[in-house]
Amino acid sequence: MAQPLVKKDDDRDDEADCSPFLGIEKGAVLQEARVFNDPQLDPRRCSQVITKLLYLLNQGETFTKVEATEVFFAVTKLFQSKDIGLRRMVYVMIKELSPSADEVIIVTSSLMKDMTSKTDMYRANAIRVLCRITDGTLLTQIERYLKQAIVDKNPVVASAALVSGIHLLQTNPEIVKRWSNEVQEAVQSRAALVQFHALALLHQIRQNDRLAVNKLVSSLTKGSVRSPLAQCLLIRYTSQVIRESANNNQAGDRPFYDFLEGCLRHKAEMVIFEAARAITELNGVTSRELTPAITVLQLFLSSSKPVLRFAAVRTLNKVAMTHPMAVTNCNIDMESLISDQNRSIATLAITTLLKTGNESSVDRLMKQITNFMSDIADEFKIVVVEAIRSLCLKFPLKHRSLMNFLSNILREEGGFEYKKAIVDSIVILIRDIPEAKESGLLHLCEFIEDCEFTYLSTQILHFLGIEGPKTSDPSKYIRYIYNRVHLENATVRAGAVSTLAKFGAMVDTLKPRVFVLLRRCLFDNDDEVRDRATLYLNTLGGDGEVVETGEDVKEFLFGSLDIPLVNLENSLKNYEPSEEAFDINSVPKEVKTQPLAEKKAPGKKPTGLGAPPAGPPSTVDAYEKLLSSIPEFANFGKLFKSSAPVELTEAETEYAVNVVKHIFDGHVVFQYNCTNTIPEQLLENVTVIVDASEAEEFAEVASKPLRSLPYDSPGQTFVAFEKPEGVPAIGKFSNMLRFIVKEVDPSTGEAEDDGVEDEYQLEELEVVAADYMLKVGVSNFRNAWETMDADCERADEYGLGPRESLAEAVNAVINLLGMQPCEGTEVVPNNSRSHTCLLSGVYIGNVKVLVRLQFGLDGPKDVAMKLAVRSEDEAVSDAIHEIVASG
Repeated sequence: MAQPLVKKDDDRDDEADCSPFLGIEKGAVLQEARVFNDPQLDPRRCSQVITKLLYLLNQGETFTKVEATEVFFAVTKLFQSKDIGLRRMVYVMIKELSPSADEVIIVTSSLMKDMTSKTDMYRANAIRVLCRITDGTLLTQIERYLKQAIVDKNPVVASAALVSGIHLLQTNPEIVKRWSNEVQEAVQSRAALVQFHALALLHQIRQNDRLAVNKLVSSLTKGSVRSPLAQCLLIRYTSQVIRESANNNQAGDRPFYDFLEGCLRHKAEMVIFEAARAITELNGVTSRELTPAITVLQLFLSSSKPVLRFAAVRTLNKVAMTHPMAVTNCNIDMESLISDQNRSIATLAITTLLKTGNESSVDRLMKQITNFMSDIADEFKIVVVEAIRSLCLKFPLKHRSLMNFLSNILREEGGFEYKKAIVDSIVILIRDIPEAKESGLLHLCEFIEDCEFTYLSTQILHFLGIEGPKTSDPSKYIRYIYNRVHLENATVRAGAVSTLAKFGAMVDTLKPRVFVLLRRCLFDNDDEVRDRATLYLNTLGGDGEVVETGEDVKEFLFGSLDIPLVNLENSLKNYEPSEEAFDINSVPKEVKTQPLAEKKAPGKKPTGLGAPPAGPPSTVDAYEKLLSSIPEFANFGKLFKSSAPVELTEAETEYAVNVVKHIFDGHVVFQYNCTNTIPEQLLENVTVIVDASEAEEFAEVASKPLRSLPYDSPGQTFVAFEKPEGVPAIGKFSNMLRFIVKEVDPSTGEAEDDGVEDEYQLEELEVVAADYMLKVGVSNFRNAWETMDADCERADEYGLGPRESLAEAVNAVINLLGMQPCEGTEVVPNNSRSHTCLLSGVYIGNVKVLVRLQFGLDGPKDVAMKLAVRSEDEAVSDAIHEIVASG
């Protein structure tokens, strides 16, 4: 077997040595290009030189302006040759060189001559080149020829004109739109490609007119399209019309569905598949509508063509996510695809079977998958692992066999992403299926005995520290953890020390044994390991007696850090050593990716504090520094939250103003960021007059005007209100910008001495309940929920009335509360009739709040919601319910 392989490689080497492009240089090829100037042209030699030039261009070689011009002029001389092959190479070369406007004139006459030639090949190529290199001025001169070409009897010429029209529509739409009649005529052509290109162009011309698109689809669905390619395009346009009409046509039959169903009986396979895919992707598709499409796709599963099998199984895989029962009839056919030579098809078949299989078929599937896994690449294995995880959550009673399967493949060879997917799956199963906890933890312990990935080892050790102490026999995990202290690198050793300490803190009977192990770690050669061991020994009580560890010590050592690390880092950098110790409560809990980023309307300069500073400080840090530097606000206490900027003016107005709401415990400060967009004006003594008549709980206590606001130089003015301390007061505020206008001399830039008082009405501003909530996420919602006092839980049910969709209802409640969605639960799956959303946050007064929302459709459009709230203060739990009830 070895000899033929060697021979094959030798052949490839010979082919590479004989490549005509191997080692060619630009200078040598440009010298060869002089053959274009010979009195007696050699078409074959010229074609070879053009081929080399095209090769250089497509390999990224750059030609200087002089070189490109010389080559271009030399190529234009080849128009005198009558050789058809050489002429086609000339067309390609001109397109690739993309000559400038003054050079285009040189070839325009030759190309226009070819466009009216009797040789169809010349005409088609000349049209393509002219439309590629020409501008709008020349286009009007050749428009008549292009219109004639669209309805030409030769399909090559007609297609060239139509494709050119598709490209020109991007740059000269007003000219191309005048061709509608000719394009409409071309749609009726008997040539397949002409009809395809004509339909594509006609749809692009009409795409912004919904009524025109509807008429186009209505006329063509009656059977005048013969080309399979055009029919596929028509199916796509029909699907678009169905989607757009779905909102207007709430009841009754779906328009054009009969056309899609009729296409399932077309003689062309591509049309049948396109129709089946379109039906499966319809919004709110019913089982009755799906049935004919699924039947057709089932037939494709047994096709001899791999592309059809792949297309069918991929579409069924998507359908299985929303309508698993509709796909179950195809399971027998898909099982035969597990042994398909194409691994992509086999992987899709397996993952689809895992989504659609029932509890009784799980064991049989596992046997088939075991043989299959060794033959596929890691990316396919990850897809299978994720499908097995979903299946286990669907059938919890089968967790034993599925968990064993995951542990077996975890011990096999594989890359980091693959192993991480398996570990993540086992962790999720442990969290969601209580019966799987002990066996799952043991599988993870066995894995870290021979794990080559530091990240995975530390993550598993951390997870063991959380879940291990809660098991019936925590001591059996100690051996696996302590082995890491002897056998791993410093990072893993440090993680193992922390995990040991967690067992000692949470399980009092294990404390003496854990302390013996921790004392051994004091002699480690890594300072991080030694430091951790010293900290835990001193904090937990170095004598190692069997005594209960205090809750405050547990919280200090192992409690979740609800402060963004970037904020903690910045606060520590800014901390100046003094007698006063660093206070972790002073670290802001909210962080944003773009600090002080003001919303920009199109064409508007950044307002207020201007563009974001190039540094890592959080928004709250920067705002707090700004506000504490203003004497009027210095005694307001700690800043709780700053909102995102809210625009108070329309785009492109004379003055751009937005406002940031700063929330304190007993005050609210409005920071108005103003920009003057008129060059001939200087604004002085700029203030905002705020009417709080619709905000009864607020009383204005201070304001800080802006002395001067030159053109395009952002500035701020402030207004402060007092409110009841710790109360989430809400209200509406009217705003009027008041200032003195001074004219500016454009030539000198100096302002006049006298000014005129003026006012500018701004949009209204509201302080809402969400302004008193910080978005602070939690890494493990379930653990956080269970550790919070159940006595402070408040639950109730609400009717949210008619809604467009479940997703709209979920977003409305999230925006109303202003909380952080956890674990991706803000995303509602398509066609879902129920959904659970998890939210977390910190309420004013630094009170942690967790919310569990359960939504369900009560009738066709009505949405019902169950709201459960847990917080550190039962009054806050009641307040959240009041916000929802009044919202």
